[in-house]
Amino acid sequence: MPEFLPPDLPALSSAIMIVSSFFTSMIMAATGFGGGVLLLSIMASLMPIAALIPVHGVVQLGSNTGRAILLRDSVQWGYLLPFLVGSIIGAAIGGRLVVTLDDGILRVALALFILYMVWGPKPKFDASGARWLIGAGGAISTFLTMFFGATGPFVLAIYSNVFPNDRHKFIATHSTAMVIQHVLKVIAFGILGFAFAPWLGLIAAMVATGFAGTFVGTKLLNRIPEAQFRIVFRVLITAVSAHLLWRGIMSLTA
Repeated sequence: MPEFLPPDLPALSSAIMIVSSFFTSMIMAATGFGGGVLLLSIMASLMPIAALIPVHGVVQLGSNTGRAILLRDSVQWGYLLPFLVGSIIGAAIGGRLVVTLDDGILRVALALFILYMVWGPKPKFDASGARWLIGAGGAISTFLTMFFGATGPFVLAIYSNVFPNDRHKFIATHSTAMVIQHVLKVIAFGILGFAFAPWLGLIAAMVATGFAGTFVGTKLLNRIPEAQFRIVFRVLITAVSAHLLWRGIMSLTA
């Protein structure tokens, strides 16, 4: 197997990432969020930063595709077109701009937005208003993911308010939206010249274990009552957001 892995990456590091892909995909399928952020954190400590975001994007594309296929009957396609339009705009701008975003400010802003969308008072959206919100979320999150990597909780916070009472529609539609975002991101990095070929063996292994984790997590999702699911979702996403906020504040005060 080592001959299929990146030549400059230790075999142990590859093994850790392959196993982590299973568990983070299982978490994502069972609870609706957090897997991509957790996997990004693990990968960031084990592989070159220059390859982190594009490789993570392909792995998450595989993971979300598997989840969308398993939950395909619950996907609400009408709420994906505005996300696609917004995402194309965000990817086009993010792929063309050569900017350095302040990591601390970005983390704080994302954390505060997520916390507000989960806990703060929100206006009631009709179908038209919800689609405008989703379109704007697609543009902003796809732009930011070119620099930040894992903006899944940002999109989750939006879709959790569009489908407040049906976790299957919520996770299925969010997963399909993330497929759209990761496809656009991978295309953008390919156009920018990133060489994916040396990483294909590792990516294939992580996608395979990620699908296995998604299958297990989907089974767990079906066993969690809706009320308990919402409690777990809020507690866990608040913990992730608090950690994101803390890292942003520490970066700004360093």
